Amino acid sequence: MNIKEIVKDIFYVGVNDRVKHRFEALWQLPYGVSYNSYIVAGNEKLALIDTVCIEEVRQYFNNIDSIASDRTIDYLVVNHMEPDHSASIPEIVMAYPDIRIVGNSKTIEMIKGFYHIDGPDRYLEVKDGDSIDLGGRTLRFYLTPMVHWPETMMTYVEDARVLFSGDAFGTFGALNGAVIDRDMETDVHISEMYRYYSCIVGKYGRFVEKAIQKLAALPLSYICPTHGPVWNEKITEVVELVARLAAYKSEPGVVIVYGSMYGNTAEVAEMIAREIAALGIKRIIMHNASHSDMSCMITDAFRYSTLIVGSATYSMRLFPEVESFMNAMETREIKNKVFATFSNFTWAAGAVTGKLKEYAERMKLPVSASLLVKQSAGASTPVEVKEFALQVAEAMKAMEEA
Repeated sequence: MNIKEIVKDIFYVGVNDRVKHRFEALWQLPYGVSYNSYIVAGNEKLALIDTVCIEEVRQYFNNIDSIASDRTIDYLVVNHMEPDHSASIPEIVMAYPDIRIVGNSKTIEMIKGFYHIDGPDRYLEVKDGDSIDLGGRTLRFYLTPMVHWPETMMTYVEDARVLFSGDAFGTFGALNGAVIDRDMETDVHISEMYRYYSCIVGKYGRFVEKAIQKLAALPLSYICPTHGPVWNEKITEVVELVARLAAYKSEPGVVIVYGSMYGNTAEVAEMIAREIAALGIKRIIMHNASHSDMSCMITDAFRYSTLIVGSATYSMRLFPEVESFMNAMETREIKNKVFATFSNFTWAAGAVTGKLKEYAERMKLPVSASLLVKQSAGASTPVEVKEFALQVAEAMKAMEEA
């Protein structure tokens, strides 16, 4: 079996990165990441679909050569212009001087700006629904703007029912030998898909929904994203997963994110968790914002229905790590959540509560419960915490019944 051949004459030529610690210099990569590129062969022409990060370009050319052999690459189709997928374009152009770059008008503008590549016959501009013939094999292009840049598009191979989806349906995690989901264990990649979507694509849910609706009628045997496995057996599962996240539809569960300097706010967080558990709620995830990875906090906030945020008062503001987390929530336009807050202070009553309320108002999230603890008066009483937990549980029930 040729592990790189997806279907006849469609090949995987991507690379793995097991060195980089943080994707976009932000998001941890405990399992690495793949940068996926593909070759589609027709009877007359070859098309290369996207490129890879520049750090892996040597292996990339080895992969291309192992498939293309003595044939030239006629077209380079660019579905997405982020540098992890486009940085090798100048190298490809140097290796194949007559190659034509296929992209929409925004893509071509970005390539010229990023890489200063020009020439009267260099580009083939395509519009939504346009196609090119490789000789017995047709590539059709669908514009999917803001999934998750303005130039993004997808490429569909009609006879093979293969969709090259760009970053849509992608996931963190390098590919450990196999390329197609049916040939590997995908538990890690499915789990990492939540984190990838939440951190990278999360702000653009309404555009993702439009793209899914636009392409819903296409018969699909394979989805080939730019990160992670090629989806075959699990197409339905991954499309439904992304559609849920795009619609901000959450699984039942409580996420508690808190910032604590000396352990007092942490103590309140523990009390809240115990009271919520006593009400029969089993899925409770706690994050100390000074310790947990930001991507994990964002992911859990996206995935589960209830978000409780607590903070010590720090110079009349939120504890810095909590403020960073709330900025991430606002940036991603988080919605459809039960949202509750708790705060700890000594002399600045209401400073943190006010800041959290401001975030809630900007995000249009009603505050279902709020707990204010004056540290100099001792820890919050069990009665206050129990009432807070009850209010959260009632809001969760109301959301589930809505």
